[in-house]
Amino acid sequence: MSKRRSRPIESAADRRVTNRLPIERELRYKVIGGKQNLKPAGSGKTVNMSSGGVLFTTESGLPKGARVEIAVSWPAQLNGSTPLKLVAIGVLVRSEEKQAAIAIQSYEFKTRGLSL
Repeated sequence: MSKRRSRPIESAADRRVTNRLPIERELRYKVIGGKQNLKPAGSGKTVNMSSGGVLFTTESGLPKGARVEIAVSWPAQLNGSTPLKLVAIGVLVRSEEKQAAIAIQSYEFKTRGLSL
C-alpha cells in the first residue's frame, strides 16, 4: 500500500499567493492621484498583512481601483530608539464601508515623528 500525503484543500475563492498575518497596527491612509478634487483620507488599523497586501479598517468607503498610500506604525525601532513607519503604495482591490484591502506596489520604511 503506497503512502500518500494529504494536502489541504484550497478554497477557490482564496486566491492569495502569500500568507496573511493577523497584525493590528495604527495607520493613516490617503487616496493619491486620479482626477477627483476630493481625495479621501483618514485613519484606521491593519487587520492583517502579507508581503503582497494589507487589509485595514477605514472611516468610510474608498473607491475600488484607486491608488492609496498607507503609513503604518511599525513595532520595530531604528537603533533601538527611533520609531519607524511602513509607508506603502498600492491599488485598492477590495473596498467595503469600513474596510479596504490594497495590493502593495511599493513600500519603504521611514522614521516616524511624534504622530503617525
